[in-house]
Amino acid sequence: MDLKEIQNLIKFVAKSGASEVKLETDDVKITIRTGPLGGGSETTYVQQIPVAAAPAAAPAEKTAPVEKTAPEAEAADDSKYITIKSPIIGTFYRKPSPDKPAFVEVGKQISKGDVLCVIEAMKLFNDIESEVSGKIVKILVDDSSPVEFDQPLFLVDPS
Repeated sequence: MDLKEIQNLIKFVAKSGASEVKLETDDVKITIRTGPLGGGSETTYVQQIPVAAAPAAAPAEKTAPVEKTAPEAEAADDSKYITIKSPIIGTFYRKPSPDKPAFVEVGKQISKGDVLCVIEAMKLFNDIESEVSGKIVKILVDDSSPVEFDQPLFLVDPS
């Protein structure tokens, strides 16, 4: 496991809301603890690696979330729609593979359980299924873009 994979794992666990994750391989043992320790709201990362392994990773920097503001008229119009949000962080894909058509397009009628997109996280491809029935009004993310946990992906008109 290289430094970049460890940093991505730390970011993933911090955003997932898990309080503790342990990962053991043949040569690496990693424990990641998040949440309040001693009354604070600081995130602590602990990594234990045998002496012969690579140097320890530095904790990932904390950054403030970037808030996006929309025009008031558009926000009021979007209030009647259901927002489908990302359940995980990763890379958003609209198609199952580059040579296949997109799962959904604007205007397509969807049912509960239909696959809307795929999100790749840690080299695993996760099908994201609809929890509602309705019509796709807007696709909020570009294909092959990184997405965060709880980031809006689609607007659905339930009527």
